[in-house]
Amino acid sequence: MTLEIPKLLDKEYIFPDPYKASNKGLLAWGGDLCEKRLLSAYEHGIFPWYSKNDPILWWSPNPRLLLFPHNFRVTKSLKKSKKKFNIKYNTNFEQVISTCKHLRKDTWISDEMKKAYTLLHVKGHAKSIECYQDEKLVGGLYGIQIGSVFCGESMFSKISDASKVALWALCSMMQKNGGDFIDCQMPTDHLISLGAEVVNRKDYLNLLLTCKNKKIYFNQAKTLI
Repeated sequence: MTLEIPKLLDKEYIFPDPYKASNKGLLAWGGDLCEKRLLSAYEHGIFPWYSKNDPILWWSPNPRLLLFPHNFRVTKSLKKSKKKFNIKYNTNFEQVISTCKHLRKDTWISDEMKKAYTLLHVKGHAKSIECYQDEKLVGGLYGIQIGSVFCGESMFSKISDASKVALWALCSMMQKNGGDFIDCQMPTDHLISLGAEVVNRKDYLNLLLTCKNKKIYFNQAKTLI
């Protein structure tokens, strides 16, 4: 695959300026998914996203989709659904990412990505929210914490509303602990219906600059929601 964009050097972790990326957002290619490179990417509003036969592609699209925790829309039906689940924080990360990978036939979550993000979890950077029913994992989400920002990667539901309840739990926990926003990356109608909003990339990157160095710990609350 020939790309007319910069190739990342193997032992350098500096990315092109995301402010200057095209609206589509393809910024660079190559490199690897090591801890240092991934954290550098997320700290600058960049994330990897590529198909099976592609090299690693790095993106910073315009616009960006953000969910501010206080804007999450809680419906009456969702309040009823919440009662069906036992919600846990960061107790079963590997099963969450494995299930996201398994349930998405066109997934970008390769074995390489699963291994890299599981290592980020072990190092304390990647987190998960899980919904259980009868002690079985039926829904959840995972992502990367950068300062007071949660960079959402993927979510899944095996039972109706399970992923919505997980997202609600994350928003509640962020509100309690000083989290600023969830980076949902690409705009989708589903997330917009839940309260996420489309933001110009420049505004997003400026906001990220003010949040990425905040010392916030999204600790497990006794009651997430």
